[in-house]
Amino acid sequence: MDSQTLEMVARSSCTARSNTRKTPRTEDTSCLHEHSHILDSKTHGGGYAGPVSRQIFCSHCRLQRWLDVEVALALAQAEVNIIPRQAALDIQKAAQLSAFDLDQVDSGVAMTGHSLMPLLNALQKNCNATAREYVHFGATTQDIQDTAQSLEMRDVLDAMDHALNVLLKKLTALASTHRDSLMVARTHSIPALPTTFALKVAGWIDELLRHRERLGEARRRILVVQLFGGVGTMAAFGAEAMPMLEGFASRLGLDVPLAGWHVSRDRVAEFVSTLAMTTASLARVADEIRTLNRWEIGEVEVGWTAQQIGSSTMPHKRNPEGCEQVVVLARLAKAQVMLALDAMILEHERDYRGTRLEWCAVADVSHYALMALSLLTDTISELTVNDKKMERTAQAFGDAICTEAVVFEMARKLGKSSAYAIIFEISQACQRDHVSIREAVESDPRVTAVMDKDALARLFEPRSHLGMAQTIVDRVVAEAGSGPH
Repeated sequence: MDSQTLEMVARSSCTARSNTRKTPRTEDTSCLHEHSHILDSKTHGGGYAGPVSRQIFCSHCRLQRWLDVEVALALAQAEVNIIPRQAALDIQKAAQLSAFDLDQVDSGVAMTGHSLMPLLNALQKNCNATAREYVHFGATTQDIQDTAQSLEMRDVLDAMDHALNVLLKKLTALASTHRDSLMVARTHSIPALPTTFALKVAGWIDELLRHRERLGEARRRILVVQLFGGVGTMAAFGAEAMPMLEGFASRLGLDVPLAGWHVSRDRVAEFVSTLAMTTASLARVADEIRTLNRWEIGEVEVGWTAQQIGSSTMPHKRNPEGCEQVVVLARLAKAQVMLALDAMILEHERDYRGTRLEWCAVADVSHYALMALSLLTDTISELTVNDKKMERTAQAFGDAICTEAVVFEMARKLGKSSAYAIIFEISQACQRDHVSIREAVESDPRVTAVMDKDALARLFEPRSHLGMAQTIVDRVVAEAGSGPH
């Protein structure tokens, strides 16, 4: 099939769906060409964004949020007599997006190149003659849009907090259930020492607790209003500017910054970076589960339903695609950090280049972080931990993973460096010659001279070398159960 034929097939597919739409917005009447971004794909978008973040960043909700900020502005101004109270009430009544002609707003943005004025024009049209004179009184576009973005970020942080707590609850239950589950700890992908599965999970919990703390601490820095006028002087608001600012923030449930931040975008960069960091931690957990799920390891199994298909050609496949998708989302989240950092480098008192970058970065990192949380929570909920397989593997590698204990026992009489040199020599030779490390250690006169057979037998039991694993798990689980501080 040549490229021209492929194009014809694609166009015919689009044509088949176009009859359900009334007014095409492109000159090509065969298709509206909507849902062109993976996030908006009705077929595949569910792997990138969920209903919570879609609601927050819905384009219709965003316009209504801008109107809500305009209402808060008018009411705050009326409280300090900058505008008449009745005008503010009329603006509040008129600021309902359902009463607007959205096609006209869309075309107005396209025609004027201004992101807010067409919406303000629609609001003014919906107001009476007196009230329309006080719409957007003294504010600049970025005041409204930055404040609305703070509200969006607040909703995302609320959703992140809830989702993180759900995941942490499931992880603490997992750690408690497998508090004594022996397994091999691996460093550089090679068996290292004995550990427990619960201690591994405790490491995940501990990391996520720090993210919960970061997200909580960031709120007081990030969630502030913007209402400083064209260049940050608030000159248009007159002598009542500061009381108005306080009232405006109070109505929206946001804090008051010390100064305008039209070009000071560190708050938004912190939001994006913290969500991306959190998502990276989720990806580390997901990738560990993916690795332990491998058949040749088989220490955990991801959930599977009768409806799932792993491969179009290999019927036996049960791919850990949920885990893989969390890693994909973390990499996408990381890419948004670069945009947020670029958005910090602006000029003079106003520069809209940063804002337009943020509109992408803030929404996208929120979609990816919340989706990653949802996917990993589902994975943990459906995870099977193969305790017996973990135990068998630990016992199988017992010769190697107990050598550290032999070194430190011998060190009581020989010193650590001397003891290490002996066991290093023995273990490296055994790996080279593919013979039993334990048998070689037990038969070496340098070892038997300082340690009897019974002592050696006890040292080669992996469960004897778990150290403070259980204590650490208990501490982490208790901290997670105490909730955010």
